[in-house]
Amino acid sequence: MAMQLIDDLPAGVVGVRAIGEVEDDDYDDVFEPAIAAALEHHDKIRLLYVLGPEFTGYEAGAEWEDAKLGLKTFNSYERLAIVTDAAWVRRSVKAVGWLIPGDVKVFPYAGFDAAREWIGA
Repeated sequence: MAMQLIDDLPAGVVGVRAIGEVEDDDYDDVFEPAIAAALEHHDKIRLLYVLGPEFTGYEAGAEWEDAKLGLKTFNSYERLAIVTDAAWVRRSVKAVGWLIPGDVKVFPYAGFDAAREWIGA
């Protein structure tokens, strides 16, 4: 599995860490069930998405799964914190982040604690 859930987050916050290459099965097995479970108890959720130094990218099928999940849950996010040093991810979020309802903020990998605090506030 290239995605792992992040434990010990406040209610309504889903935390996911991407490790290695993210595959389409990671969405079916980890990401989607975590989002669905949170939405059973909350109208809006917060997402902490960590793409650390061990993250190498997405396989083609995973990009499609990411897009489908994003469209399916588009209005479900109150806040989205993305933690990464990957320049291409940071640029992508700056380019399209304004389209996402809710607050979107990108943190450097060294700012994980700040991101965790912001997403839970």
